[in-house]
Amino acid sequence: MKGNQRLSLEALHRWEALGYGMFIHFGMSTYDGEELSHGDRRSTDYAPADLDVDQWIRVARDAGMKYAVLTAKHVSGHCLWPTAYTDYHVGTSGNPTDVVGEFTDACRRHGLMSGLYYCSWDNHHLFGSLTPSMTRWADAFTTEEYRRFQTNQIVELLATYGPIGEVWVDIPTVLPRDYRHALYDQIADVSPEAVIMMNHGIGDGTAFQVAKAWPTDLISIERFLPNSHTAHEPWREIEGSRYYLPGEVCDPIGREWFHVEDDKPRDDRELLGIYLVTRSRGANLLLDVPPDRRGLIPDRSVEALMRLKENLTRLEMEG
Repeated sequence: MKGNQRLSLEALHRWEALGYGMFIHFGMSTYDGEELSHGDRRSTDYAPADLDVDQWIRVARDAGMKYAVLTAKHVSGHCLWPTAYTDYHVGTSGNPTDVVGEFTDACRRHGLMSGLYYCSWDNHHLFGSLTPSMTRWADAFTTEEYRRFQTNQIVELLATYGPIGEVWVDIPTVLPRDYRHALYDQIADVSPEAVIMMNHGIGDGTAFQVAKAWPTDLISIERFLPNSHTAHEPWREIEGSRYYLPGEVCDPIGREWFHVEDDKPRDDRELLGIYLVTRSRGANLLLDVPPDRRGLIPDRSVEALMRLKENLTRLEMEG
């Protein structure tokens, strides 16, 4: 069966074959200690003293990961590249390094597919919007002016740093469906080979809510594992048509998405279980490994990743 999805089955199978990637949450939230930042911190509050983006990707490569996805802009609105559409970015910060540029260059250098994450929930660039920080989820919305800003920034990212293999759009539920279709088409036009993730949010991927995250090329399985009875079922019927939609589990190595000083990596057995269950149930694992305030992946996370690799190698040799 060919399916009605935009990308060919061959292209989607190539993405599935990557299997294991690193999610990298880094930005203003690393410095203000708020995952859902209020968007009111000064740009200069972002100030990594020992930033080494290449270290992040070397760690991912050495851990056996085949791709990485970076939070180019999260809820704080602070941008990890010198965007032309706001002055709230690394160029005006305590460290002007173009993190997105360093990230995509490092991925190419070390043989990983690069992906970029963009959050639609932005507490700094409101343009009259109401975010979930300000009202009930059901009442949150974005204005047309904000949506133009979002499109411009995503196109800027893809045109400047491409080719990009995966584009993550988070909190798409605050975007009207007609705009989501237009944004999806715009991304596909600029980066036709990229897989596009409209994040469906927390859940095991069994049910897919079209009103929340359609259109998308992937189904996110956030902080859950694929359903134990069905595994991940990629063939889905959406409004009368069949689509092949691979699954991607995203979960932090510890408990928090961004670095928190006392948030340690999970037990080795738990990390091994997350990997084995995710892969055996037909989904990719995008494991979040956040850099610390220095701008480095901490030793404890590196060591946990290397032990996971050793445990996987041991199981392969035994089995």
